[in-house]
Amino acid sequence: MPVFLFLFIILPVAELVVLIQVGSVIGALNTVALVFLTAIIGAWLLRQQGLATLLRANQRLNSGELPAKEVAEGLILAVGGAMLLAPGFITDAFGFLCLLPGTRHWLAAQALKRMTVAGQVHSRSFFYQARDANGDIIEGEYQDHTESDRDRLGKK
Repeated sequence: MPVFLFLFIILPVAELVVLIQVGSVIGALNTVALVFLTAIIGAWLLRQQGLATLLRANQRLNSGELPAKEVAEGLILAVGGAMLLAPGFITDAFGFLCLLPGTRHWLAAQALKRMTVAGQVHSRSFFYQARDANGDIIEGEYQDHTESDRDRLGKK
């Protein structure tokens, strides 16, 4: 509940205060122009960084690796882009932090530390693809014939 209180009450009021303060110093039109300028720069950065992240994810997929870091960075980019769409300087500051490679990599690393990957295998037939030391692709298919814990318990 405190997160929603912050997002929907405290943050908009803080944004209004900052916008009024900036407007009183540089003028209302300059403030509006600055808000638009940050949105334009943010959209350009989001496009550039998003494409770079997408290309890295594609490379990792092509090499047979899971692009977990790139997926986390993609989510952080989406949050940063949404923050840049909201008018205001506080959300713009956090949005730019999400778009800058250094802070985005750090945020993604922190998020991946807290994530747990869980899954369930529905089939006992597996396909494997890897590269050897020479870069040659090794492919194979195998089936797991070991008894599962459920099978072993049912026999007793």
